[in-house]
Amino acid sequence: MVTLLTTPADRELVVTRTFDAPPARVWEAWTGPEHVREWYGASALTTTVVDIDLRVGGAWRWGQTAPDGQEFVFSGTYEDVVPSERLDYTETFEQMPDATPVHVTLTFDATPDGGTALTSTSFWPSNEIRDQALEAGMEAGVREQYDRLAEYLGSM
Repeated sequence: MVTLLTTPADRELVVTRTFDAPPARVWEAWTGPEHVREWYGASALTTTVVDIDLRVGGAWRWGQTAPDGQEFVFSGTYEDVVPSERLDYTETFEQMPDATPVHVTLTFDATPDGGTALTSTSFWPSNEIRDQALEAGMEAGVREQYDRLAEYLGSM
C-alpha cells in the first residue's frame, strides 16, 4: 500500500493510507499504548514514551530516543473522540515548546474489502512551518511509520 502526502490547501497537509484491517483494529492499534509502542516512529529509534488519556480534553504524549540520547517527543490534547471513526487533536513538537500547535483530524473509514482508509488532515500555523517539516524529512518518517503500522496490524 502507498502512503500519500499532499498539500491541497494553504497550511494543510493530508496523509492517506489504506490498511488491510477493519477500522476497529486500526483504532485499537492507534489508541492503545501497548500497541503504539510496537509500531510508532522510526525503527532506528527507541520508543520511550507513550501516554494516552483518550477522552475529550485528555492529553497524549508519544516519544522516541536516538542512540545518542536525543529525544523526539510529540504531545497534544484530544479535542474530539469518536471511537473507530475519528480523532481530533492538537500536536506540538516538544523540542520547539513555543511553537503553535498543529490541529489534526484523523479518520478511520471502512473500505469495501474490509480494510481501513486512514486519513490524517492537519492544519499548520503557516505554510512555511508545514514546508519546513516536510523538508526536514517528515514524509520519509511518516511513510516508515505507516509501513510499521501495517506490519503490526498483520500480527494483531
